[in-house]
This record gives sequence, C-alpha cells and structure tokens, in this order.
Amino acid sequence: MTDFPLNVIASLGTGQAFFIYAVIGFAFGWVLESSGFGNSRKLAAQFYFQELTVLKVMFTAIVTAMTLVFAASGAGLLDYNLLWVPPTYIWPGIVGGFVMGVGFIIGGFCPGTSLVAAATLKVDGIFFVLGALFGIALFGETIGFYEHFFNSSFLGRITLSDSTGLTEGTLTVVIVLGAIGVFAGAEWLEERVGKIPRAQAPRWRYGAGALLILGAVLVALNGQPGSAERWERIASVEQLRLDHREVHVDPLEVLSLLHDDALRVQLLDLRGEFEFNRFHIRDARHLAGSPLPELAAELIAMPANTVFVLIGRTGDDMEQPWRALRAESVPNLYILDGGAEGWLRRFTNPSAPPVAPRLALGDRHPASDPNPRLFEGSFEPKVEMEIKRAPSGGGCG
Repeated sequence: MTDFPLNVIASLGTGQAFFIYAVIGFAFGWVLESSGFGNSRKLAAQFYFQELTVLKVMFTAIVTAMTLVFAASGAGLLDYNLLWVPPTYIWPGIVGGFVMGVGFIIGGFCPGTSLVAAATLKVDGIFFVLGALFGIALFGETIGFYEHFFNSSFLGRITLSDSTGLTEGTLTVVIVLGAIGVFAGAEWLEERVGKIPRAQAPRWRYGAGALLILGAVLVALNGQPGSAERWERIASVEQLRLDHREVHVDPLEVLSLLHDDALRVQLLDLRGEFEFNRFHIRDARHLAGSPLPELAAELIAMPANTVFVLIGRTGDDMEQPWRALRAESVPNLYILDGGAEGWLRRFTNPSAPPVAPRLALGDRHPASDPNPRLFEGSFEPKVEMEIKRAPSGGGCG
C-alpha cells in the first residue's frame, strides 16, 4: 500500500490535522499575495494581454504539481486512483465557466484571490467576497428550479489520458513543453502590449524550465504502475487475507449488513446473464463483463460507509476479480462465501422445491430477500471498515 494520500484527521487527530490545514492555507495565501494576486488591476490586466502573471503562476503550479504527482505515483509513494478528480458535467461546466469568466473580468477577482485581497483589507476584495457569499446563498435557495440542468450531461471522472489514449508520462512531457511555449508567448505579448521589457524577467527561469522538462521526461521513462504491478505491491498482505479466507463473508453476515442502517451495501454480481436471470439477491447489480478499472473508479467514489460484496457462482471464482479490484484500491471489498448458490441453499426452505435450471426467477424467489428474523445462526464476523483515504471533493475556490 502506498503512503499517500493520507487521511490526515484519521492519522494524526483533529487538532493536528487542523493545524496542518492552517499551515497549508497560510502558505497558499502567502504565495498568492506575494505573486500580486490580491491586486484586481493586476489580475484583470491578463485579459488585455498587458500583464500575464496570473497565467504564468497558475500554469506553473499546474505543470509542477502534475509532474510531481506522476513522479510520486510511478515511484510507488502515491496512489493516483485515490486522488480526487472532479466529475465532468459538460453543459453546466461550460455555463459555469462562462459566468465565472465574466465575473472575473468585471470584478477583477476569482473567489480565491478575492479572499487574499479581503485579508489585506482591500475594499474591492471585501465587497467581492460579500457578493460571492450572497451568490452562494442565492444559489442554495434556488437550486431546485434548475437542478435537472445542474446535474445534466454527467460524464464521471474523465482525464486527458482517458480521452486521448496517451500515457500519463507522454501527456506530462507534452503539457510541460506546451506550458513553456505558452510562457514564451506570454512574455512576447507583455513586451509588445504591456511594454514590460523581457530583460526584467529573472534568468533562473531558464534553469527551472529545463529542470521541469527533465522531470517530465523521467516521469515518462519510468511509467505508471499497471494492475499487475499494483497487485505485487500489496500482495504480501492481501494474498494472506485471501488465503486465510478473511475476505470470504458468511451469507448470514451479509444479511445482517443489509439491514444495518449505518452501512451502504453494494452487491456486485459478476455471474453470467443466464445465471443472474435464474436467481439473484434483491438489489444486486449485474456487472458481468464490466471493465474492472472503470468499475473501481466508480466504487472508490462512493461514500466511506459502503461495503462491497462480490457475488460469483461459488465464491472462490471471485478471487481473481477481488485481486484486480483491490489492486485498484477499492476499499471494504469482500466476497460472498459460497456465492449465489450458497446463499440460495442457506435461505431456502429445505422442503421447498429447487429452482429449475431453466426457470428465470430473478429476485422473485423468496431467498432473494430473506427475513433475518427467520434465519438465526452464528458466524465469524469478517467485515472491518477501512479508513477512507480518498477525498470526496476538492478544487480551487
């Protein structure tokens, strides 16, 4: 298992976590203020190609963070699957970006930089923050009128690598080179339009650019871990859990989990369509043939109190999918011991006739939704909730 990302509160406690958040927030605010981001005239000047500090600072932050993230992921220090990537909503995103862009030009701030200006008691920054708070309140009170549009054109987690088919390393090199080209173009515009002599720019920027290119090339050469390599990194622990059947959960325990109001239970049935139609547990999702990496991304994004139970024909046939999903960092993942057939035997009245092989009962069989009060017994509890390491949100305000 990788060391990062950390669940800071769970690892260090609330007090220390809040202290770390304050230090990071102070450093972020200090960088923004020292870069001139508390000055609305400086910020607005970028839209007239007179002063492009904002573009250069933000783009530098993006390419530096991107290079370090994929370098850490390639080195096995960071689990990229657990990083928060905001889901894509095409049309709401376009409309929201347009509104924010217009607001940025008129007001001279984005939400984050307005807080920097307000912190230094600039009047325009204070009024911008007050306006932003009013807008947030108004949005919260009126979302019901356009909620359908707000949640429309959902495409989930999409990255450039997913869209282009290029590896993360190749994209890192391409984007870093593109950023350096954009910086050169920005300096040219500043000199022509803003009358800022290029000689004023620090010479160390050439060395920094060369270092960034070298880092991107090393990231591309090192590559990113595939499923097999990810499994090898955790196999010493996870294979033991599998061998000792610590992840094979008794049907009675699964039934109790399904009636635990504090938990969300996702039953993932990976059997073929014929077997699923013949019988399945109520509310089970039929996922046979689903690409496991895409399924893993969906499961990771679910709330921290979610338990995932793989359902196969016998249970043992789910060990390979379990390995693949655990390698992709899916938490709280277990296997229904005995599979669907074991569930059917456990919760079927012994005197009842067996399900005919060609009968498609689906979830209409009594055993698909058994009453837990009618089936008492003991079992060894296996399910232990993991601390969720993946954040459920993020981004720049």
